[in-house]
Amino acid sequence: MMPDPFRSEQDDLRDGYRPSPNGDGASADITARVSQAPVAPAVVANYNRSYSVPPPPPPPVRGSAARDRMRRRRVRPRNRGSEWAWVVIAIALLSVVIIVSMSLTLLLRASQETPEVIPTAMVALPTPVDGRLDFSQMMGIREGQQITLDDGRSIVLEPWDGESRFTVLLMGLDRRPDETGLAYRTDTMMLISLDPETDQIGVLSIPRDLYVEVPGYGQLQRINSPMVLGELQQPGYGPRLAMQTVQYNLGIRVHDYIIVDFNAVITLIDHIGGIEIDVPYDINDPQYPNMWYGYDPFYIKAGRHLMNGATALKYARTRHGSSDFERAERQQQVLYAVRDRILNRDMLPQLIVQLPSLMAHLKDDLYTGLTIDQIIQLAWYAKDIPRENIRTGVLSRGYVMPYTTPQGASVLIPNRSTIGELMVEIFGPNYSQ
Repeated sequence: MMPDPFRSEQDDLRDGYRPSPNGDGASADITARVSQAPVAPAVVANYNRSYSVPPPPPPPVRGSAARDRMRRRRVRPRNRGSEWAWVVIAIALLSVVIIVSMSLTLLLRASQETPEVIPTAMVALPTPVDGRLDFSQMMGIREGQQITLDDGRSIVLEPWDGESRFTVLLMGLDRRPDETGLAYRTDTMMLISLDPETDQIGVLSIPRDLYVEVPGYGQLQRINSPMVLGELQQPGYGPRLAMQTVQYNLGIRVHDYIIVDFNAVITLIDHIGGIEIDVPYDINDPQYPNMWYGYDPFYIKAGRHLMNGATALKYARTRHGSSDFERAERQQQVLYAVRDRILNRDMLPQLIVQLPSLMAHLKDDLYTGLTIDQIIQLAWYAKDIPRENIRTGVLSRGYVMPYTTPQGASVLIPNRSTIGELMVEIFGPNYSQ
């Protein structure tokens, strides 16, 4: 047998080839006979002994033309770069074929089918805006001008013509997105009063833990509970009982109410493009409560920020490292920022036009006894009151006294000897008329 010039020593060892000492190729016959003999079962060698037994050689494999070609390829050096080049070329061609096929399919489908119209009710729409109106022409809108609201009604734009004080109780419900109705605590309460005689607006924040008398109930209650008590007594009676409670304890007549939940605050602020707020100090609240009674850590650095609705809500609600009094001041800061955003950007005319659709969009998140026409008149009147004529205050330390009930609840007792002075400072001496 002629020796294989392409056969290496490693190939000989792997195939069980042992050349004859005489070089006569006698081992080829031996290999052939071994390959025809039955293979004995493998023996596991024990190498833990002091001596070692070499493992038996692997069974020889018959030679073939394919194996010879493989041996020749191993001898020839390969260019690895050329192999990757072919892979890249193949992927590129495949991508071109896929893109062309998809494009042709879409063109054929578009030419043969009519476009599918999705019903509006099936689509999640943002707050509706009447795109037919050119709001740039409404910047110079004047009192007495007739405008068309986005519900098709035409009104004459006139301010509130009241001759005496008008006071609204603004309340924020502690209600989560999957909850409905009004039987929830009002953890935010503000009195907003317009006085046409002095051309002033007064804003007073009332702490939710104020421990007061509730008309019709013999036991003192937190001032944030009349909404729940009234709704349990009769659906729809909660706002009225809350107004009566504030009026009875603070001595100021309350004419109407506005109730908002978390979603209403977020939607309204996002609708005007956010608000700018100067944060006086770093806030780090790792235990800020989210919408589902869990935690959503809140952190914001001191400085001026443009906040969207969600961030503004967190800024107004967070209490970590501060008290309800500081939280009430931040809530008033948010209210100021909303006013400034609307007036500085001349957004009031377009918001008036959009008000019917906005109220319809928030029908499950915003409640009020005011009509759309009354809201427009009050807003048009309030826009001309300068900022220096807006007075704000909080029923904070000095006007309340901490107290622990027999049940262990921490509440605040109103200090009626000092509250009267604060009421006069904010609303004027005629606040009780």
